[in-house]
Amino acid sequence: MSEKRELSRSENARRRRAQRSVNELQQTKQRAMKSSTPVVTSRISTRPVMATPKRGTKKRRFNIAFVLPEARLHKPGVVVPRFSWDLRRTAAVIALLLGVVVYLALSLPYLHVSNATVLGNSRLSVEEINSVLGVTGQSIFTVQPDEVKTRLLMNYPELSSAEVKVYLPNHVYVTVTERQPVILWQQNGGMTWIDSTGVAFLPRGIVDGLVLVNGLGMPSVNVAPPTADPLSPPPYLQQELVDAILVLAPSVPADSTMIFDPGYGLGWSDNRGWRAFFGTSMQDMPLKVRVYQSLVDSLLASGKTPAFISVAYPDAPFYRMTETRSPQSTNDGQ
Repeated sequence: MSEKRELSRSENARRRRAQRSVNELQQTKQRAMKSSTPVVTSRISTRPVMATPKRGTKKRRFNIAFVLPEARLHKPGVVVPRFSWDLRRTAAVIALLLGVVVYLALSLPYLHVSNATVLGNSRLSVEEINSVLGVTGQSIFTVQPDEVKTRLLMNYPELSSAEVKVYLPNHVYVTVTERQPVILWQQNGGMTWIDSTGVAFLPRGIVDGLVLVNGLGMPSVNVAPPTADPLSPPPYLQQELVDAILVLAPSVPADSTMIFDPGYGLGWSDNRGWRAFFGTSMQDMPLKVRVYQSLVDSLLASGKTPAFISVAYPDAPFYRMTETRSPQSTNDGQ
């Protein structure tokens, strides 16, 4: 009995050792299988899903982690070239190109102005205008239209306006408007033309129909009002005096010349021996002429020959007789 018990104990011990070895092998195998099997994690709830109406199709997202033992990623063998720009060299090249362009623009004869094309002139010649423009032989890129216009108007006051336009490759067009003279003013042996605004300028050629005025002194000079064109020269005669000359001109006798006296204004020397003056304002000029004619008829009818008559104020004319040479009123003279 004792031997059987000892055998059963030893067998039980061997069986336990064998079972333990089998268990260890199975655990090792299970660890190996777990290390090589991917772990899948799902975010889908295990709760029962109720059917709901679809508002829009949305894709489900799954996060899967793969465990790859000893996985290595290698870089591709293709190498992308890298370009490095040198800013200093680039700037130097650009500056060089710009310098070449500027040099060619200033030196090429094809871009140089030969002469300006002048339009609108009748008395001023093209040569005279080109002589002051200063564009002949210049590069078209150096011509400044505003400067050319200023230079032209400052040299020729007989031009009321000028317009300068520049076109490639070498064309300059100048359009001018000349002043039209209405008065030929003579004074101290010289003469000048005057337009309707009172601006005086050099006579050129012959113009018919001008009103001849012989100035016995300088007309009064007032500060001219500002004009729209700052390049317009100041007027030589006031606008009021110019208008008075144009209104009085038809009444001047055919054998007489209109005169201007700084003290008495406009008038003429009558060939019958006296001077008549009508002031410097065109206001009531027709009335002044009628009063003058009535006064002359009255004096001649009474056998009197005046030396001086003034009707600058038609309501108070006066005359001076040849004998006394003293001014008297009209009533006193009669």
